[in-house]
Amino acid sequence: MGINSEVEIEANLQIGPTSDGMVRLFIEAKGIEVPLDFDPEEADEIAEEIRSAAASARANSKK
Repeated sequence: MGINSEVEIEANLQIGPTSDGMVRLFIEAKGIEVPLDFDPEEADEIAEEIRSAAASARANSKK
């Protein structure tokens, strides 16, 4: 499965700060829970990657 493969899996995503000063991405799907913790600098980098991917997706959809 790659980034362009479509799947029929529904998932919930929650994002928020932890009491330990980390940023948590919490993914839940089909009874599986995946907590991913990042320090704030890593979270900023991830946010920038998401913004960049969104900009690319917008550009691709206008073609």
